[in-house]
Amino acid sequence: MDRGWGFLIGLLGAVWLLSSGHREQQPPETAAQRCFCQVSGYLDDCTCDVETIDRFNNYRLFPRLQKLLESDYFRYYKVNLKRPCPFWNDISQCGRRDCAVKPCQSDEVPDGIKSASYKYSEEANNLIEECEQAERLGAVDESLSEETQKAVLQWTKHDDSSDNFCEADDIQSPDAEYVDLLLNPERYTGYKGPDAWKIWNVIYEENCFKPQAIKRPLNPLASGQGKISENTFYSWLEGLCVEKRAFYRLISGLHASINVHLSARYLLQETWLEKKWGHNITEFQQRFDGILTEGEGPRRLKNLYFLYLIELRALSKVLPFFERPDFQLFTGNKIQDEENKMLLLEILHEIKSFPLHFDENSFFAGDKKEAHKLKEDFRLHFRNISRIMDCVGCFKCRLWGKLQTQGLGTALKILFSEKLIANMPESGPSYEFHLTRQEIVSLFNAFGRISTSVKELENFRNLLQSIH
Repeated sequence: MDRGWGFLIGLLGAVWLLSSGHREQQPPETAAQRCFCQVSGYLDDCTCDVETIDRFNNYRLFPRLQKLLESDYFRYYKVNLKRPCPFWNDISQCGRRDCAVKPCQSDEVPDGIKSASYKYSEEANNLIEECEQAERLGAVDESLSEETQKAVLQWTKHDDSSDNFCEADDIQSPDAEYVDLLLNPERYTGYKGPDAWKIWNVIYEENCFKPQAIKRPLNPLASGQGKISENTFYSWLEGLCVEKRAFYRLISGLHASINVHLSARYLLQETWLEKKWGHNITEFQQRFDGILTEGEGPRRLKNLYFLYLIELRALSKVLPFFERPDFQLFTGNKIQDEENKMLLLEILHEIKSFPLHFDENSFFAGDKKEAHKLKEDFRLHFRNISRIMDCVGCFKCRLWGKLQTQGLGTALKILFSEKLIANMPESGPSYEFHLTRQEIVSLFNAFGRISTSVKELENFRNLLQSIH
């Protein structure tokens, strides 16, 4: 009897479920799925997909790139962290120990790098060394050969030209110092709150071609007035021309990449004996989880991949510059310099082989006069962002902000110099296109940061899946 009633109740329950259209409830979406399920497949404005980038970066490129960046040529970066903020005076300095930057002592930097602070080949370094000791670079030493004098003047003129996307430091300034990037890694320093958000607020609100009436969502500095929904905000963004849309996505991608680094190298524990740094899953979720960020987190991650493709494309374009026989990664250690150049070329050829490069031909392809104005606006907005880095109150954040904006600016300079690169002589000085050591170091380290971010996304994905 009991079994009969049980069967009848079960049968009636099944009939009710079917008749009511009720379906079995699906398990709730995990945090890992929320963060990453929307970051798959093809990217907007690109023919490439996320999975292809992950495989290429994490298993073919990342290990070799990290080895290159650990070499002497790329680990020492000359920077002026004492430049005043050009936009406001009420800048508050971060007093935390982790915000400090330890510059190199004079004897810690290889002599070849110190003498090569401006140029990159041994021959050019030896010839120009006396010139660089002059009060200003333009004061050319008459003892140099006529050809070298001409090269110096051409290089100086080009560095000050309208082709550059960054306002670079004056590395001849007494305030400019060498910093060992390996000893001053980018990681969470505790610099946050209104001072930090003020930097990003100025970047997004005043430099990303955005109407002032539209407030960026999730901005703690934005008042409730005029703030619109996330969907409306991105509807406006999608209505932009491809160049302005790309500009916003580059800045958003850079912001996302920095947030990935801070979440991956977070101060988890501190004792009087040691500090423990590692992955902070909660911090990562607060910045990228689809629900916690009201849908914006996955967009940020997609923009990070977009930035990766832009910098990857620039590196593929600049290969001929580094292939020239007279180019050296000069540090004074001949054997190491040759090995590093071989590794550099291996990496660039690997990048060249990437099957789904970003196609920049759609940029500035309209009316010639309008395209020229748009390119100039693009350049000036980015130069302005590079100047904002001098307003960052945390010196370690300022260091990495300046390096990464200069690196991205160098990548943009390369993308807009395709004809100049194609017309370079096979040997000897290139008057129309060249890269200073500062630009080379920042270019590869900036891409190294983006490459690290893509790798860290895989690490966070695995960590999130392991706890759910």
